[in-house]
Amino acid sequence: MKKHIVIFEVVGGTDKGPNGYRPDTMPIVKSIEKRGWTAEVIFYSHEKKDEILKHVSDTADAYLSRINPGNLTDEANYFDMLRKLYDNGVKEMPHPDVMIHLGAKDVLVKLRDTDLVPDDTFAYYDIETFKNSFPKTLLYGERVLKQNRGSTGEGIWRVQLVDQLIDVEAIPLTAKVKCTEAKDNHVEYHKLGDFLTFCEQYIKGDNGMLIDMPFLPRIKEGEIRLLMLHRTPVNVVHKKPANQKDAFSTTLFSGAQYRYDATSDWPDLVDLFISNLSTITNKLGNLDLPLIWTADFMLDTDKRGNDVYILGEMNCSCVGFTSELSLSEDIADEIISILAPQYA
Repeated sequence: MKKHIVIFEVVGGTDKGPNGYRPDTMPIVKSIEKRGWTAEVIFYSHEKKDEILKHVSDTADAYLSRINPGNLTDEANYFDMLRKLYDNGVKEMPHPDVMIHLGAKDVLVKLRDTDLVPDDTFAYYDIETFKNSFPKTLLYGERVLKQNRGSTGEGIWRVQLVDQLIDVEAIPLTAKVKCTEAKDNHVEYHKLGDFLTFCEQYIKGDNGMLIDMPFLPRIKEGEIRLLMLHRTPVNVVHKKPANQKDAFSTTLFSGAQYRYDATSDWPDLVDLFISNLSTITNKLGNLDLPLIWTADFMLDTDKRGNDVYILGEMNCSCVGFTSELSLSEDIADEIISILAPQYA
């Protein structure tokens, strides 16, 4: 056992503090060192990829990726290096394939056979399928379209039919739709055909896709984010949209209000998610779950009037915990606990 952990960052980006590091990176380093281990931060660059690969393979038990993929100029090369580290026996936290599959919006479709996601959730990977299918799904009520790329609600649209239609098999392209973007809750009105053409941009390019799922009116009560430390729920962030007529965004930028709760305040949600961890692992190719990750839920009501929780997305690429830096102590303990069986 080398008792050494490498934390990957990248130079630049909006997630850095005055010292150039993410605000939650050095607390992890210090917590690891308090336990008699060593840790170092390495700023990844493609030019030094081979040098970094050799150094980390020779010195580290595990790597912890703390890079927002959006801050990388060459994500594929970074992921290639992480795969080689995994092949060289360096414990992955997380594996790049987990970042790709769990972070992509179509994980919702992959989990459609669970009780986490509605049956009428779809993924569109090509423009033709999208333009043929969405006018039919819109017939059954308000929908939400989510692009795979972007952040802070950009490219997430609530789509409502303005005038009710009857006895049609699909909404005509000339029908008027009301479109509200989660980025700032602004409203636009379009003919359906024009809006579909606008949305082509989300499908084109690498990793382009659109997720189509039912709009849940109870989003007005808030989105519930479950913060996970490996397999353990840590806390819950309740994110309530701004008190405006069309608001459904839960980002701080849009005026949402955040409240931090204990997991004991949400026992049904925690039990639901924990019971599905093995299924999620299987869907990720039986790779280990991330060290720090989140799952976002919305409330819905079943036919009996009971509350149910609907998964909206998951994220593990670089989940921050700057509002609770003391969590670094638990993170250090969990890293060592994960590695212990390898050296027993």
